[in-house]
Amino acid sequence: MEKKSSILKLNNIEVMYHEVILVLKGVSLEVPEAGIVALLGANGAGKSTTLKAISGLLKHEDGEVTDGSIEFMGQRIDRLGAEEVSKMGIIQVIEGRRVFEHLSVEENLRVGAHLRKDTSTVKEGLEAVYHFFPRLNQLRSVTAGFISGGEQQMLVMGRAMMAGPRLILLDEPSMGLAPMLIKEIFDITMRLNREEKVPILLVEQNVKLALTVAPYAYVLENGRLVMDGTSERLIQNPDIRDFYLGLTDLGVRKSFRQVKHYKRRKRWLT
Repeated sequence: MEKKSSILKLNNIEVMYHEVILVLKGVSLEVPEAGIVALLGANGAGKSTTLKAISGLLKHEDGEVTDGSIEFMGQRIDRLGAEEVSKMGIIQVIEGRRVFEHLSVEENLRVGAHLRKDTSTVKEGLEAVYHFFPRLNQLRSVTAGFISGGEQQMLVMGRAMMAGPRLILLDEPSMGLAPMLIKEIFDITMRLNREEKVPILLVEQNVKLALTVAPYAYVLENGRLVMDGTSERLIQNPDIRDFYLGLTDLGVRKSFRQVKHYKRRKRWLT
C-alpha cells in the first residue's frame, strides 16, 4: 500500500470464539486516512468477524481477540467494548439492513445521533444525510418497516453518518439488492468518502464491484490473509479472476468446479 498515514491498523490479530474456535489467524491490515479499503473472501472466510473485532461487537458473541492488537488513531482498542469504540467514532453498518421497523425513517436517523448532545449538530447531520440520500428525505415520515430493501440500506448508512463517524465499517451493502440499487449505493459510498473524507473498510462479496470502489484490497481465506494489493493488480491476478470473478483469461465465465489452478501459494501463508 502506498505509504499514507493509517487511521486503523490490525497487527497480526487472532480471534477465538467460545475459547476454542480459532477464526482469525494472524490478520494484519491497514486503512489509510480518508481511504477506502476492501476486505474480500468467500463465505466463512472471517470477513465479518474482522469487522466485529474492530468494532468491539465480538464480546456480544462470546468472541475475543486473543493475540495481536488493533490500533485506531494510534490508540489500542482491542480490549474496549462496543460502546467505547463507537464513542471514538468507529461505526459499523451491520449486514442485513437492521432498521427499527416500527420507527419512521427520520426517527431511525435520529437514533444514530444518540451520542450527540448539540441539537444544531443533529440538524446539520440530517441535512447532510438528505443531501447524500435524497430519497430518504422523501420518505422521512414513512415507517421504516415499509420501505424497500435498497431504501433500508440507505437508511442504515445514513444512520451511521448521523453518528459523525471517523471510520465506517461497511458489511455487505449489496446483499439482496437489485443491480441498479447496488450501483446507486456504491456511487453514494464513493461520494461520501470523497466529499466527507470518511475512511471506509468495506466487506463485500461482489468482488468486481468492490475492486472498482476500493483502490486497495485484502483477501481472506479460512481466517488468513492470502494476498493483498492495489485493486488494479488484484483484478489481473489469475486466482482472483478464476475463483472470485469466474473468468478465464479469454473472458469466458467458469464454474467453481472448472477452476483447476486455484491453489494457495505457500508464500501467501507465511
